[in-house]
Amino acid sequence: MSSFRKALKSKQRDHKERSQLGFRKHLGLLEKKKDYKLRADDYHRKQKTLVALRKKAMDKNPDEFHFKMIHNHLKDGVHMLKPKEETMTEEQKKVMRTQDIRYVEMKRVSEMKKIERMKSELHLLDVDDEKKNKQVFYVDSKKEVEAFDLATHLNTVPELVGRAYNRPTIETLEKKSIVGAVEPRSIKKLAKQRELQYLRLSQRIDREKKMFVISQKIQTRKDLQDKVKKVKVCEETGSAPAVYRFEAKRKR
Repeated sequence: MSSFRKALKSKQRDHKERSQLGFRKHLGLLEKKKDYKLRADDYHRKQKTLVALRKKAMDKNPDEFHFKMIHNHLKDGVHMLKPKEETMTEEQKKVMRTQDIRYVEMKRVSEMKKIERMKSELHLLDVDDEKKNKQVFYVDSKKEVEAFDLATHLNTVPELVGRAYNRPTIETLEKKSIVGAVEPRSIKKLAKQRELQYLRLSQRIDREKKMFVISQKIQTRKDLQDKVKKVKVCEETGSAPAVYRFEAKRKR
């Protein structure tokens, strides 16, 4: 029976859809019922949305309060949300998502040890151009002030007067030989290396401060998980965690 049905289908005529008439080809393809149905459904959906929005606008109370009234403002007749201040940098967010407070504290302690080691090596002798300490010499008369020679008073050569450290006397220069670099090129190279070391030290100090802030923020979030009444005292910033005041609770 199935073979007979297949034989009949093979001799059936192919029913082709009606195409657009020749004098109407400039209007495009002929629209079928399925195309009309899609277009009609889309039209009715849009009409229902417009009716619902119109009804919502008519029923709206102009005196009704909404929290977005606080957080936005009008600009050229358009409501604009006020941008929130970024309390955390991207670096802090990345570390806080992936690591915990123990890891941060371990890295911070390691950084502090490296800082102390670098400080002991560099001595921070000429880190600042402006000298904080001053040395005052007292004389008895104005003539002595006018005739005062700093190099003679310090018993050193005039070239070393500007130094705050490593200022040998004339006797030391005569008796002992100079140890270290003497050529201008070598001195310049050593100065450049020292400057690079100071730069690395400042970067490590900044990194240690950032790690300390991150650890404080993690600890604050950990403390907030406790079911204790608390009041926020200070908002969180990029350089400090939020401050909360917790209710005093007696522990048994």
